[in-house]
Amino acid sequence: MVTVRQGEAVRVPVSRARALAAVLLAWCALLAAATPGTADAVWTEVARGVAYRTVDVTGVGGPARVHLVSVDLRAPGVGVDLLTPGAVASRAPLSELADARGAVAGVNGDFFNITESQHPGVEATGAPVGPAVAARRALKSAVPTGQRFGPALPPGTDTREVLGVGVDGRARLGRLALDGSVSTPDGRFPLGGLNAYALPVGAVGAFTSDWGAVSRVRATCGTDTDRAAPCSTETYEVTVRDGRVVAVADTPGRGTIAAGSEVLVGREAGARSLRALEVGDRVGIRHRLVAEGSRVPYVFAVGGYPVLRAGEPLPGLDGRTSAVRTAGGVADGGRRLLLMALDGGPEFRTGLTIAEVATVLDQVGAVDGFSLDGGGSSTLVTRDRDAPSVTVRNHPAGGVERPVPNGVGIFARR
Repeated sequence: MVTVRQGEAVRVPVSRARALAAVLLAWCALLAAATPGTADAVWTEVARGVAYRTVDVTGVGGPARVHLVSVDLRAPGVGVDLLTPGAVASRAPLSELADARGAVAGVNGDFFNITESQHPGVEATGAPVGPAVAARRALKSAVPTGQRFGPALPPGTDTREVLGVGVDGRARLGRLALDGSVSTPDGRFPLGGLNAYALPVGAVGAFTSDWGAVSRVRATCGTDTDRAAPCSTETYEVTVRDGRVVAVADTPGRGTIAAGSEVLVGREAGARSLRALEVGDRVGIRHRLVAEGSRVPYVFAVGGYPVLRAGEPLPGLDGRTSAVRTAGGVADGGRRLLLMALDGGPEFRTGLTIAEVATVLDQVGAVDGFSLDGGGSSTLVTRDRDAPSVTVRNHPAGGVERPVPNGVGIFARR
């Protein structure tokens, strides 16, 4: 449990029920001052509709500093998009990603395939766990939930969860599922992944030019429930260009994929389906990401997991393990996006529990909250007016920026 008061750190009890009465009056005063555009000097305007501030809090692990960016999605010229290094299986520091796109603010994004110690000789891809949408274009689908990297998910959630902004200009939490298929001379079968570093057992996945040059072998390792399980011994790869098979291979390859080409990778039953294809065969590949329970397409979406819904923390959130964290929040009916990253400096390195993060998001006005990657990845940047590059506002926990696969970028007229 955590509470916040303007200008100083406050020790609070672990029990939220006991703490609410004690902090209500102080927090109401903070909320009144916490809206960008008011006379509160604590907020610094980054651009019209975008503001930055810090708040000191104390959680069960000790003091923490919260770096916040508030984004008014109704402000003229304000937009949100996914920051990427140009390939799904690639990483770069957030500040470089933001500068390359001219973003005025941003935070790091999804959890990712950071290591492959359980699979000797297999390259870690650096690719993110969840779905990714940039500029209305689907870049990748989610990996199986058992193949994710990161802390345990809250009950009832999975790797398809996203924080995003729809074509209606509203931020929202949701789920994005892959809807795809492969049509061959012998029939049609479902597609199990799009530019995903792990495929379901028995599935076929598609890799496009968005993937990058990293080896595709990792897609055939582990199982739906055990990330560390051995790599499959039954694999096959087919390269399709202009609707026809142009190459086949017994094992997944590596290297860039030309625009207009797609590579199909199969494991187990999926490999057997692909082995039936011959060079010259016609193949149709279809894929898209579909929003669960919504007809509004996403302009931007990033993976992670929800921690707050309708103003209530999700049940089962960890209230014991403190860490440096990054999160996003949705406020004002989706018209305001909140970005949050904790400071990783020595005096704040214990961070907050994920349950405390949900509480902080609630207290700064978010109705829905979403956890992004934390620890050494947690980074928040803003750009001073007329500055040629962004400034990293928090202290990364590792002392330097960790390269990340994607981030949430904020764009605005200056």
